[in-house]
Amino acid sequence: MLVNGKEIIRVFPRRTKATPTDDTAYVGEPPLPGMQPPADEVHVSCTFTWDIQKAQRLAAAWSSQGYLVKLGGPAFGDPGGEFTPGLYLKEGYTITSRGCVNNCDHCLVPKREGPLWELEIKDGYDVVDNNLLACSKMHIDEVFAMLARQSRAARLTGGLEAARLHDWQAEQLAAMRLEILYLAYDRPEQWSSVERAIQTLRYHGIRQRAIGCYVLVGQPEDNLRDAEIRVRRVFDAGGMPYPMFYRGQNAKGKPPIEWRDFLRYWSRPALVFGGGKT
Repeated sequence: MLVNGKEIIRVFPRRTKATPTDDTAYVGEPPLPGMQPPADEVHVSCTFTWDIQKAQRLAAAWSSQGYLVKLGGPAFGDPGGEFTPGLYLKEGYTITSRGCVNNCDHCLVPKREGPLWELEIKDGYDVVDNNLLACSKMHIDEVFAMLARQSRAARLTGGLEAARLHDWQAEQLAAMRLEILYLAYDRPEQWSSVERAIQTLRYHGIRQRAIGCYVLVGQPEDNLRDAEIRVRRVFDAGGMPYPMFYRGQNAKGKPPIEWRDFLRYWSRPALVFGGGKT
């Protein structure tokens, strides 16, 4: 990918829905000798802390092929900068702000990115900001206008802070072609704000399947019974819960076996709406 006059190869430790898919994006080891594509730099980008060792091995492997390698990403505390579409996220994804106005103990965003700051708005249909609603009204209006003109339905997948959702925002969201937005429900004491936000969105005509809500579960003090209560609250209030299992900064592997059926069920809307536990 050509960026500022340089041909950049991007390398990722694992593939996700947001991983770029163009010809200069790779997941894993370099091609065999003699088959390497030309590049001025190779950027090994690591998002999750549990992939750090793999990212370091990949950086060494690509470097051994003669490339100039740079290793970084959120897992290494990189603060980010102005967003370049398609560089580290697949085309269609966009970031319009960084940083945070809060200082939650469990969150690395303010430590990594600092106070909230607004970026130049680049077109995309999937906004992954998690602090968009803390931005200025002018910025939010411009982001919503950008989403409204896209050929695909809008997605806001960063996990919006429910306490900052207001009627004027819900009204604009309801007026656009919206596939889904996600609220964040990280702590039990946030429930009143989450419930109010869901009710506000439903009042303005947004359907339940379009109101996602990330529910953090599996923290050291959590248990299946309490987690079930939280996700059911979201569903009964008119939202669609998506449990996110807490791994900590350095956790590896899959969630404990006793959590897997719970996570599998609540991560599949067709099951939830189709019957069973509902």
